[in-house]
Amino acid sequence: MYLFKQQKDLRLFLETARQKGSKIGFVPTMGALHQGHLSLIHEARQHTSLVVCSIFVNPTQFNDPADFEKYPVTIEKDIELLTGAGADVLFLPSVAEMYPEGLDAPAPHYDFGELETVLEGAHRPGHFQGVGRIVHKLLDIVQPDQLFMGQKDLQQCLVVKHLLKLIGSPAEMIICPTLREPDGLAMSSRNVRLSPAERTNAVALFKALSYIRDNVREGKPLPEVMTAARLQLASSKFEADYLDLIAVKDGNTITYPSSAASAPGPMYAVVAAKMQGSPVRLIDNMQV
Repeated sequence: MYLFKQQKDLRLFLETARQKGSKIGFVPTMGALHQGHLSLIHEARQHTSLVVCSIFVNPTQFNDPADFEKYPVTIEKDIELLTGAGADVLFLPSVAEMYPEGLDAPAPHYDFGELETVLEGAHRPGHFQGVGRIVHKLLDIVQPDQLFMGQKDLQQCLVVKHLLKLIGSPAEMIICPTLREPDGLAMSSRNVRLSPAERTNAVALFKALSYIRDNVREGKPLPEVMTAARLQLASSKFEADYLDLIAVKDGNTITYPSSAASAPGPMYAVVAAKMQGSPVRLIDNMQV
């Protein structure tokens, strides 16, 4: 596996590969890799001839500086995992390499519409502008044929898909299924920050989403289902930023259907929550 820390070297390498006919797959990450990330590498391996992964903990998408400081960094282990998974290239830039203009310099504003005002957008102001800023930079450097991201970050996937249209990128986005632990908890880099007791209790998120999915499919009224699911989550000592049932219309518009019949597109149960006394915020979703 080749490792690059400077974008000029990576650009030159990838341009040579393109001239030789390589189809480039790209998996952007913030490191602290787990099997969910590696599944994206495996998927990219199936569809493309050269797989590029980036590891960059992007400061502009953290609206909580403490969360940025505590984000796990496991570079040596990550490199070992990527090598074993068959990644061809790792891009490992510094903050100065990605933001030579400085973090406080004027930045482009991306019109993500309603995607930026609900759910994660409402609870993490500025987050998706930071995501757009760094993904735009990375896409400009890598210029992939296909971009691979996980469904666990559903709203982020929708934002990036919209970003591709905004910037006119020809890259095709592939959204891959969420990988889960044996008890159902979605794999996440943040899981390592949970205490053993918190980790055991965290499965309540999966149970709440599964309850919503199963009961909606059985035809029960949505308000009744959601009230019961929120009570169920609260009884497990979770404080939710949101636990909602949404529909995705035209790939980039989030709506809140009043009934399953009124949903204008695929429905998802979505959640973001912390356990009482824990600083670790977990997110998850499940297609209904």
